[in-house]
Amino acid sequence: MSDNKRIALSSDHAALDLRQVIVDHITALGWEAVDIGPKTTESTHYPKHGKAAAELVASGDCRFGIILCGTGQGIMMAANKVAGIRCGVCTDTFSARMIRQHNDANMLSIGVRVVGEGLALDIVDAFLTADFEGGRHARRVDMIEAPEA
Repeated sequence: MSDNKRIALSSDHAALDLRQVIVDHITALGWEAVDIGPKTTESTHYPKHGKAAAELVASGDCRFGIILCGTGQGIMMAANKVAGIRCGVCTDTFSARMIRQHNDANMLSIGVRVVGEGLALDIVDAFLTADFEGGRHARRVDMIEAPEA
């Protein structure tokens, strides 16, 4: 397990408030938040924000990434275009644990119009406290990454 305690955070304009709540939450848990914006509610494009956060994770600068948009879907799709990224949208804590334990996900996407603040923080906690189980799951993660090689 990496000792890198940096998490990249980004969103579109719709998720600015929830992103800040998550920044404060993970900071209180001892993580370093690398909040790359946006900083205002002026309309912006989620693909560039998903890609920017994913590049920080893929480079190793950040261990994890947490990204947000209205549904979490579009920004997740943009992040997954970056080689080495395994990002899933989660609307429940079970899925957040499983994408870490079984898929070795390094990014989490949340839809601000889908889950409320309390559930979003529980999802973040489930994601951050779960560890990849390896074993048969490692072979499957290798299969996911094979097209990138």
